[in-house]
Amino acid sequence: MKMDKKNLTPPYLERDISWMYFNRRILQEACKSTVPLLERMSFLGIYSNNLDEFFRVRVASLNRIIEWGDKSAVKEARNAGKIVKQITKLNSCYINDYEAAVENVYRDLAGDGIHLISDTEADAEQLAFIRKYYRNSLDGLIVPVWFSAVKRLDYESDENIYFAVKAWKQGQKKLGYAFFAIPVKGRFVQLPDKDGGSYIMYIDDIIRCSLDEIFIGTGYTGFEAYAFKFTRDAEMEIDNDRRSGILQKISKGIKSRKKGEPLRFIYDEKMPPDLLKRVLSKLDLENNDTILKGGRYQNHKDLMQFPDCGRKDLKFKPMPPITRSSLDTGRSILDLIRESDRFLHVPYHSFSHFLRLLHEAATDPRVKSIKISLYRLAKDSRVVKSLIAAARNGKKVTVMIELLARFDEESNIVWSQKLQEAGVKVMFGVEGLKVHSKIVFIGMKQGSDIACISTGNFHEGNARTYTDCMLMTAARRITEDVERVFGFIEKPYMPVTFKELLVSPNEMKKRFISLINAEIRNHLAGKPAYIRMKVNHITDPVMVRKIYEAAYKGVPVDLIVRGNCSLTTTSLPESCHLKINGIIDRYLEHSRIFIFAAGGQEKVFIGSADWMPRNLDNRIEVITPVYDPQVKKEMKLIVDYGLRDTLQGRIVDGSGRNLSWECGNPLETGSQEALYKHYMEMEKEESSEKQD
Repeated sequence: MKMDKKNLTPPYLERDISWMYFNRRILQEACKSTVPLLERMSFLGIYSNNLDEFFRVRVASLNRIIEWGDKSAVKEARNAGKIVKQITKLNSCYINDYEAAVENVYRDLAGDGIHLISDTEADAEQLAFIRKYYRNSLDGLIVPVWFSAVKRLDYESDENIYFAVKAWKQGQKKLGYAFFAIPVKGRFVQLPDKDGGSYIMYIDDIIRCSLDEIFIGTGYTGFEAYAFKFTRDAEMEIDNDRRSGILQKISKGIKSRKKGEPLRFIYDEKMPPDLLKRVLSKLDLENNDTILKGGRYQNHKDLMQFPDCGRKDLKFKPMPPITRSSLDTGRSILDLIRESDRFLHVPYHSFSHFLRLLHEAATDPRVKSIKISLYRLAKDSRVVKSLIAAARNGKKVTVMIELLARFDEESNIVWSQKLQEAGVKVMFGVEGLKVHSKIVFIGMKQGSDIACISTGNFHEGNARTYTDCMLMTAARRITEDVERVFGFIEKPYMPVTFKELLVSPNEMKKRFISLINAEIRNHLAGKPAYIRMKVNHITDPVMVRKIYEAAYKGVPVDLIVRGNCSLTTTSLPESCHLKINGIIDRYLEHSRIFIFAAGGQEKVFIGSADWMPRNLDNRIEVITPVYDPQVKKEMKLIVDYGLRDTLQGRIVDGSGRNLSWECGNPLETGSQEALYKHYMEMEKEESSEKQD
């Protein structure tokens, strides 16, 4: 690595390779004996689900670059080809580890009395149950299609797993080849308990036991069924026809996604060559596409829904969301926020406090308007219900709903139509700029307005599994800027200045660079200097370069990065202090917190943006400073605990080894458990103060 003061040329790890390393950390968690068995099963499902989405989106994009064939993009195509080869190599390596991990978990479950059996292992009593189950629950849902009858598998969804079936007639040489989708009806079937043990069977094997009924009337008497699945290109083709409205464009894009080209194919390695040949002939895969041998079962993402058989002892100890006594006083939450800034850290704190805030805003006569940006919405969103109620109560309600939230476009279109029908003003953002900010503005008829700035979606489901922070404030300098953001979304080409907030694509990157430069100057001047951050991803080349520069010039840099990280630390000089921790635990780490020493006048920020080109250059994102001393203290504690988490954290150094930490000032537990205990203690103290 060449690094000197005049010409910094630090290493840059491609984001997609770093993503493979990240997903492997999830696989490593599934292999840890200290993780409860059913949670290990869930991590295996998460790993598989992540990989599916990665191929549908990222690998699809790389293949497009490779296949584009434009002479002006030869270098980009060559680089994309190298990345795809690396991904394929890593994937081939990891799939062996994955299959072994699955087998180990199955074996350990059997040792704990939960038996996952195949069709060949079922006894007569269980076979009778299987026959009855098929007739009552699956009969009529499966209709085989002969391979000879179709040209391509154009209309088959990559959400399904498929069976390729080889059939024969007794005493005859003629063979039949067919396929069908395995019904989406719960992947696992719980058989009757036996001898004190629980018995589970894949629905795949229920179907294997019933092939004679599925093919009844065809004359075939013998059958073999082998699973396969494929992954389609999920990047949507958005029509640029100006005559089409944005809703129509997105709807059309969703339909095009369903017909995307296959780019990854996984099949049971025991599938006979003649049957495999017929499947491949109908998929029309390209040279750059991935073909992988797998095990007997596909779509391991379903392991996330594996039955617990009532065995709560094989899952994480519950950590029910904490009700914040400071927000549950019987007084108006609007008034409490006006008194002082408040914060929530979900899922440790109950998301119900935010829902209550919206509920009050919808009914309180002092409230004149509500503005909110929505990225993803829960299936039965109570957030939307409060907004609709507010509109019906005569409030002026404005909702910025992002129609391009990947894989949630269809749901967001439905919600936007319901909001419009209720009289809500719905904005769809700016073409070419995805709105990813998480903000709320509540306008009051008199007195201070209120704003919320969150690191995550206003989504009830996410709030149970994602760690996110929310600042609720009546500070005028913040609320005025939040209202300006909505004006910017509505009229993006009008000049606007933000006094407090860091807003992309306007000034955010420039402001972050300025903050890093200040740390470098302060260090060289002998003043307190350090950078401590918690983010999901760091891949922006400019920001990567600035972090290297700060570390190289002596500024201590400590990072918590969950996912993509283009920084590498293996070849840095010993004088550089750049440490990166990647945490995988029961909750998905999602909050973004930025801390700068600022020469002793510490600055703390939270918000929606990671340090990726898309967040800093191509999205509307919002980062807010935190001024309240108590909230500031809590944000710093979150980062401190994350940096000290050697139990759930792994060394992120760009090598992909994901080694465990062996030094530092470790916590006794993982940071998530430590934070939960901390918040429980906070509630005890606040309750005691109330009683006094």
